[in-house]
Amino acid sequence: MVFVAVGDPVGAGIVESLDRPGRNVTGLSDLAAHLQGNRLQLLREIAPAASLFSVLLNPGTPYAALAYKELEAAANVAKVQLRAFEVRSPEETAPQLEASKAAGAGGLVILEDPLTFSQRSEIATLASRLRLPAVYGYREFAEAGGLMSYGTDHGAQWRRGAEIVDLILKGAKPADIPVEQPTRFELVVNLKTAKALDLTVPSTIMIRADDVIE
Repeated sequence: MVFVAVGDPVGAGIVESLDRPGRNVTGLSDLAAHLQGNRLQLLREIAPAASLFSVLLNPGTPYAALAYKELEAAANVAKVQLRAFEVRSPEETAPQLEASKAAGAGGLVILEDPLTFSQRSEIATLASRLRLPAVYGYREFAEAGGLMSYGTDHGAQWRRGAEIVDLILKGAKPADIPVEQPTRFELVVNLKTAKALDLTVPSTIMIRADDVIE
């Protein structure tokens, strides 16, 4: 078995370790050093006056705990506050986003998982209505109306996954193939959403954007 885009394969119990999966399974993880810090930095560039940023996450996902810990470390360095808003079902999404706004958050990080991904259009629409600049993990969020996304280049992951399948078909054992972490990332900016929010996207972000939705 070869997996792709798994946030925390060790925490999810899929493999024993990234270096030596130890089972009949290997693949590619979405875990990457500095990824969450880079997302927070993007928000700080687009909302420089904000002192509190909120994080929408599903605590039932092992990846969420690791990602939030990285965000906390980045927030401490940047001397800004961070607050988590937990969702465990689609019905909790809107109340938690509204609570985030009521708490005074100046920006929002959405941690990707199957729940938030399935609600991407609803989350993007409500974030815009609440006038909350937000950064998401997958480009599909930006395509659904989210302000911007920064995360793994999944096109590259799918191709690398096919190469790993080929290695296994040629005799390699999955247990001996280390789980790979992403090295290529993409930044997608939705200028239509920025305009709706009356935001000017800084040139520091635009020059780094891999794709711009107009």
